[in-house]
Amino acid sequence: MTTLVHGTSTLTRDALTVLQPGFAGTTAPDWLRRHIGEGLSSVGLFGRNIVSPEQLAALTAQLRAERDDVLVAIDEEGGDVTRLEVKEGSSFPGSYALGSVDDVELTRAVARELGRRLAQCGVDLNWAPSADVNSNAENPVIGVRSFGPDPDLVARHTVAYVDGLQGVGVAACTKHFPGHGDTNVDSHDALPRIDVDLATLHARELVPFRAAIAAGTKAVMSAHILLSALDPRRPATLSPQILTGLLRQELGFEGLIVTDGMEMQAVAATYGIERGSVLAIAAGADAICVGGGLCDEDTVLRLRDALVDAVRTGELPEERLADAAARVRALAAWTQSHRARGAESVSGAAVQEGTAPGADIGLVAARRALKVTRGERPYTPVDAAPYVASFTPVANFAVGDETPWGIAAELERLLPGTETGSYDEASVDAILAAAGERRIVAVVRDAHRHPWMTEALDGLLAARPDTVVVEMGLNEAEPRGALHIATHGAARVCGRAAAEAVVGTGS
Repeated sequence: MTTLVHGTSTLTRDALTVLQPGFAGTTAPDWLRRHIGEGLSSVGLFGRNIVSPEQLAALTAQLRAERDDVLVAIDEEGGDVTRLEVKEGSSFPGSYALGSVDDVELTRAVARELGRRLAQCGVDLNWAPSADVNSNAENPVIGVRSFGPDPDLVARHTVAYVDGLQGVGVAACTKHFPGHGDTNVDSHDALPRIDVDLATLHARELVPFRAAIAAGTKAVMSAHILLSALDPRRPATLSPQILTGLLRQELGFEGLIVTDGMEMQAVAATYGIERGSVLAIAAGADAICVGGGLCDEDTVLRLRDALVDAVRTGELPEERLADAAARVRALAAWTQSHRARGAESVSGAAVQEGTAPGADIGLVAARRALKVTRGERPYTPVDAAPYVASFTPVANFAVGDETPWGIAAELERLLPGTETGSYDEASVDAILAAAGERRIVAVVRDAHRHPWMTEALDGLLAARPDTVVVEMGLNEAEPRGALHIATHGAARVCGRAAAEAVVGTGS
């Protein structure tokens, strides 16, 4: 294990400590290991860093060979946002599916099993769950990542998720404070503005965060949103009124405040990542998340030097940086002490039937989350290889376009010879020509937000009334088709559960 370099000043070590950078590759580069030796206390992992559980475990062991208390963080929500299974799709349904079932013990069990797998691979901080109340059905970035539109439902499942993760020694990072649900802008692209009054904020957005804080969430992630009722000038991530005044003082949160990705345009386009990072720490944030896009040594050096310079010029109080670094180290100490204890608690605790370690709890949950609506005519299950028409919207940055989705692969497993096509515009004639005499299964995602999908479904159902419709996004549009299946998410297990329903073998 490498000890801290003696020539590194306390100020420089503190500046490195508050960074949570990413990197490229499936092994730790020399520059990253060197900076861990100099004081870097956290590393963020993304899909590009992960090939298999075995490789991930080797990578985290490599990082901890430098310092055994380094925090290894990941953005693993399950469902549509997965890094552990970025190439094949998640084994767990996401929050919207769990919220639709509304069984908090199921949610706790799913989070526990997901946390167990993270802990086995050496990951000890998860940038999840999403406590956003998805009150705006046009929201392009939250959607199925939220447990739903009801604050109390979101609160109870956020608590269950936090309990599940932290029960196995993986710190939860509840996000996106003070709530990203009532937006129609993706903060990866621009700055969303929420103009609700304080009464609405407290009755809706803050309900799940209050519950998560009471449940002991170890971390909270800020949102890059402008909440005009509290701060009409700066986004929440950079706002002392929101991070210190509201989160720390009013809600009483004493854990780690982590920023959302600083290279996101909601902050970077106006402030730049260096100035944005200084303002975030000054506002009350303790850890700077960066690396979803910028993942090289130069980014780490730029942010480190910006923080050091801000202290030296008096813009950032040295005690504020020191306090932030201390909170990072405190969480690292908690995860280190709970690593072995978490594994023991999994083997010794009583769990819901079918949720023991290794059980296929994700598929159990995905099957329970299905909502199946039959059309007016009697439904005949698909018993021969169909044609799957996947209507593919542009993926938001959080989800990415690397992860496969849909039900074609699962139908192929059940009905060999299944064929599929992907469409990004209304192409009814092309779909009918490609399908020929085969039954058509139309797979959509947030059909209510994409008029071209509605138009395509109109044409398909007029020509082929026996078409099956599978909605894998928000279930907002009216059910249509010979059979309408709402999966409440696009995880691989959701596709499997839907395929079973299509062929009539669902359990």
